[in-house]
Amino acid sequence: MRKTLSIFFVSMVSSALVFSAQAAEKGKGSIKKSEYGKTPDGKAVDLYTLTNAKGMVAKLITYGAICTELHTPDRNGKLGDIVLGFDNLQQFQGEHPYFGSTIGRVANRIAKGKFTLEGKNYTLAVNNGPNSLHGGLKGFNRVLWKAEPREAKDSVAVKFSYLSPNGEEGYPGNLTVTVTYILTDKNELKIEYTASTDRTTILNLTHHGYFNLAGEGDILGHQMTLAADRFTPVDDTLIPTGELAKVKGTPMDFTKPMAIGSRIGQLTNDPRGYDHNYVLNKGDKKLGFALRVYEPKSGRQMELYTTEPGLQFYTGNFLDGSLKGKYGVIYKKHFGFCVEADHFPDSIHHPNFPSIVLKPGEKYQQTTIHKFSAH
Repeated sequence: MRKTLSIFFVSMVSSALVFSAQAAEKGKGSIKKSEYGKTPDGKAVDLYTLTNAKGMVAKLITYGAICTELHTPDRNGKLGDIVLGFDNLQQFQGEHPYFGSTIGRVANRIAKGKFTLEGKNYTLAVNNGPNSLHGGLKGFNRVLWKAEPREAKDSVAVKFSYLSPNGEEGYPGNLTVTVTYILTDKNELKIEYTASTDRTTILNLTHHGYFNLAGEGDILGHQMTLAADRFTPVDDTLIPTGELAKVKGTPMDFTKPMAIGSRIGQLTNDPRGYDHNYVLNKGDKKLGFALRVYEPKSGRQMELYTTEPGLQFYTGNFLDGSLKGKYGVIYKKHFGFCVEADHFPDSIHHPNFPSIVLKPGEKYQQTTIHKFSAH
């Protein structure tokens, strides 16, 4: 089995290197549009392949505004796909843990699927124990987005747009939202979000990529630095208690470089692994450093910068070997990690958390940058 996986990985790298050489010859990035499949009601789903001047590749589909592949170089310059997912639309339309998806209207959990806004009560689908998770039964990860390719001097991009009608999944307001994936010649994947509403609503968007900088195996040896002195403790259904607790002296502390798996066995509230929201030191709204992850074997490094106040760190605790992903790989526990830049879970019920309320006339804006290098 390992030999088979190696063949898939070598084949993937070889084809990507050819792509890299072609891009380098031109000295600029490129955008390629192709068919990816059709939804059950016959609507076409498109695939956009972004390649920058250095040969880095990002692949995105209009279904769910999903990033299906992300090829970055290791210390030897060889490209490898570092995100989990599938190689066909059918699997993305089936049940899966939000691989590479755009999440909305509200990322993370809302307690008991209920909230009150301007004196009116709203009820959402309960799809995660007693709570509502990641936008409900048909969140933004399961809708068809309109796509507009864009080219600039030092980047290539795809702008996705969607109109979420009033009442969709129980949320108020007609919401116009855009998500733009920008691949720069600095080997950055920049994600820019905007939104506006005609009625007061709540909104918390994020990207739910599962990363593995080695390209295979578990992620427990990845070295992580997370710029957060505090986190939000949760109850047994993963809803915050409201406390902002210090990470110092606990397995939650990644303020200095630490292997992800070095203290994972010390977690008491969730022995399966990390699934916690961190309160970023950089504060709210301003773009700032949040995270650095380094994988020693490949030499790949990812840094994350965001305007968001929080970062949900998740270690793929519920990957159980039941899903076969790209290149025939069986996804097992801890085979990928997620770093979701967003507002805190269940913010609507915690006045001391940064607000996720969006009113008419206001403009929602968010920028999150994943910067890749190798050494």
